[in-house]
Amino acid sequence: MTISKNHSISEIQTVTIVGMGALGTLFGHIMAQHMPAENLRILADPDRIARYRRDGVTSNGEPCDFHYVTTEDTVSPADLILVAVKYGQLADALETMRRHVGPNTLFLSLLNGIRSEGDIADCYGRDKVVDCVAYGMDAVKESNRLTFGHAGKLCIGTSISGPPTPQVQRIVRFFDQINFPYEVTETMGKVMWGKFMLNVGVNQTVAVFGPDYASIQHSGIPRDTTIAAMREVIKLSQYEGVNLTENDLAQWLHLLSTLNPKGKPSMRQDVEAQRPSEVGLFAGTVLALAQKHGLDMPVNRMLLKRVQEIEAGYPA
Repeated sequence: MTISKNHSISEIQTVTIVGMGALGTLFGHIMAQHMPAENLRILADPDRIARYRRDGVTSNGEPCDFHYVTTEDTVSPADLILVAVKYGQLADALETMRRHVGPNTLFLSLLNGIRSEGDIADCYGRDKVVDCVAYGMDAVKESNRLTFGHAGKLCIGTSISGPPTPQVQRIVRFFDQINFPYEVTETMGKVMWGKFMLNVGVNQTVAVFGPDYASIQHSGIPRDTTIAAMREVIKLSQYEGVNLTENDLAQWLHLLSTLNPKGKPSMRQDVEAQRPSEVGLFAGTVLALAQKHGLDMPVNRMLLKRVQEIEAGYPA
């Protein structure tokens, strides 16, 4: 794939990361090793920043010496914003980042699901959003400590499908400059739905059955449930014009087989920490779209019920 070197908009130099969960920490640490410290800004509220500074943040045991800015600081607009919050926090995050958004700012969403790009576009404009899927990582974050066996990468591309836009090309030049792990696709819609399919199966099943990736990397009820939930997304995709196939299922299951067996998807981490999960983003989305098309999705309906029962059992 050829990326044009002709460009009129300034190159990306400043990055703001919103959200310091597993992915924000993982990719922030990678960027920090190849950028001037002041050019990479971690946006957070003052109390959270104080905790990061007091307790420290580490990635595979290495200290993350991040440059933090509060929501009240006056800053120049960022050239690129990585949005790495949970979906339930996205609406608030879109407001807190306003001081970081300028005419040439681009967004990459690291969120799960297939909704966040549209939400960001509704707030700041579709021309600022480059579609993105984060995959291949097995990161686990406990307190301020991140551990992972595979860092994964970001897959970026034009909405739905097509050759790289100037916005995509601008990000590619930046990623090349800082040696950042990425790939470009011309079939973004299928990649986004494929990752959604994986999350629907893996995140929800491990959240319910536990305890880690090993439980669904080998034969048994959890793996059968994972695949059945994913096949419901395949069926739904055909009604949504994306047309995932069994070959796509096999490719994403192969990716699953490469992950650290002791790693845990984000929903399992949420359940163990007794936090609200993103089940609404997965089974909730599947069931809403299924209703639109008059379809029945019994596996996702069961997973939604089981996760909701788990969350209802959290201490008040």
